[in-house]
Amino acid sequence: MNYLPDLCFPKFEFRFRIQENKTYIFDEIRKSWIVLSPEEWVRQNLLKFLIENYAYPSSLIAVEKSLKIADKTLRFDALVFDRKANPLMLIECKATEVKLTQKVFDQIWIYNYEVNAPFFLVTNGVAFVMGSCFKDKKPEFFSEIKDYNSLLSLISE
Repeated sequence: MNYLPDLCFPKFEFRFRIQENKTYIFDEIRKSWIVLSPEEWVRQNLLKFLIENYAYPSSLIAVEKSLKIADKTLRFDALVFDRKANPLMLIECKATEVKLTQKVFDQIWIYNYEVNAPFFLVTNGVAFVMGSCFKDKKPEFFSEIKDYNSLLSLISE
């Protein structure tokens, strides 16, 4: 199996399989086997972390969905919805060797122009940046990961 780098998450159990010299990981949200790339390793760990440690409902998370911006079709990594099916938090995952630079934030801002989620989370599995991005306001960065209900309470204030 591929070398899997240590991440800043607790250790979780995953299902793996090898087929035609490729390693796959089972995505519990998409209910399918996904080729295990460095970015996918970060995404799977982050999603399990949010679900198991911060009470994010797996039924309210969409993974790798397409969106159209201008004439381009792009795919976001994950999107968490509120209980009324409105976008709540847009997630961008990068491989561990990718630094969280302005380019990464520009990418999530472009996606969020279409999605319009009030919160964002960016991670490379080593570092996190989470915050709010309400329209017409400068982004606010949180000092810690917020649980699902905390985000809901922030939008109802």
